[in-house]
Amino acid sequence: MSHPIQITDSAQDYLAELLEKQNVEGIAVRIFITQPGTPYAETCLAYCRPGEEEPTDERLELAKLSVHLDKNSLPFLDEAVVDFNKDRMGGQLTIKAPNAKMPKVNADSPMEDRINYILYSEINPGLAAHGGEIKLVQLTEEQVAVLAFGGGCQGCAAVDLTLKEGVEKTLMERIPELAGIRDVTDHTDTTNAYYR
Repeated sequence: MSHPIQITDSAQDYLAELLEKQNVEGIAVRIFITQPGTPYAETCLAYCRPGEEEPTDERLELAKLSVHLDKNSLPFLDEAVVDFNKDRMGGQLTIKAPNAKMPKVNADSPMEDRINYILYSEINPGLAAHGGEIKLVQLTEEQVAVLAFGGGCQGCAAVDLTLKEGVEKTLMERIPELAGIRDVTDHTDTTNAYYR
């Protein structure tokens, strides 16, 4: 399988050197993207000691080092390049991931990614005028999306209600298996909180 990410020889040399300095048997590098497919996407590169990788990680064996690629980040690491530019100060490792901020979702994508895609591509642009935005905080086991309504949408109950209804309608239409949405500040749902 061809990997979406390219790690240049100079970057491999540099990373191998860094790993060696850690002095940990079997240490590798892990590459993942936080908030992939959103304007806030950050491509991160971290040390990964044996056992710290996720079971679903894709392992990339290079000549001088092993790299773990986070499964959910893979579509967003398409065409990514990790490079090392030497300069007088020693040099700098750069990661260019042109697709990290672009939502790449399809029917098989995790539900979180699909919810984020709809939020970022359809719902948030409409709220930007009001200084508001919505973030997915978590998806519960019951398939309820817990959303945080941020910015201008807070503190205005009327907006909140219409917003929530509109957002819920859009998301439920697009993602039929979604059970519903809940506002992160909504504490009315005490099911299973105290009763065993």
